[in-house]
Amino acid sequence: MLDTGLWTNEPRQWSRTDGRLEVVTDEKTDFWRQTHYGFTRDSGHFLGVSRHGDFTAQLRIQARYEALYDQAGLMVRIDSANWIKAGIEQTDGMACLGSVLTIGASDWATGAYAGDPSDVWLRVTVANGVLRLQASGDGRSWPLVRLCPFPRAERYEVGPMCCTPERGGLTVSFSNFSLGDPRGTDLHDLG
Repeated sequence: MLDTGLWTNEPRQWSRTDGRLEVVTDEKTDFWRQTHYGFTRDSGHFLGVSRHGDFTAQLRIQARYEALYDQAGLMVRIDSANWIKAGIEQTDGMACLGSVLTIGASDWATGAYAGDPSDVWLRVTVANGVLRLQASGDGRSWPLVRLCPFPRAERYEVGPMCCTPERGGLTVSFSNFSLGDPRGTDLHDLG
């Protein structure tokens, strides 16, 4: 399914084979709008698969985060001012699980990740103007990470995202991407 995706800021080094996407980040790439730092950056790497209407998407992310703000995960994007990115990000000397919701300006919610940050699964569901973000260390148990309003749109772009604001050269492997109708499970259903 990633074969149908289109790049926002295509990296110089990437390959796609048998459902797996391998990316090496370019130097000084990022997604951010205004809050705290005062700048806007829309230079990160994002492979967006188009989806009309509500959905659930899932993705496995494997990487070794080393430098400040090294990050990789899943993004849902309407346009350059309305999006969310979520995943592992190197900050405060550790790999943290976080998300940045941007509706005009960016917020940042982050915390230490108790699992193995080099191998993480993410799931996002967008339905009825609400976004539900879940993370998993094994692809089977999916605790809630974030629940928030998200703009309704006729079309969304969803898929792998990675960037390295302080350097270049983070190697990321994305796999097990799926995109389909929204899961109708209970909020506290971990399956």
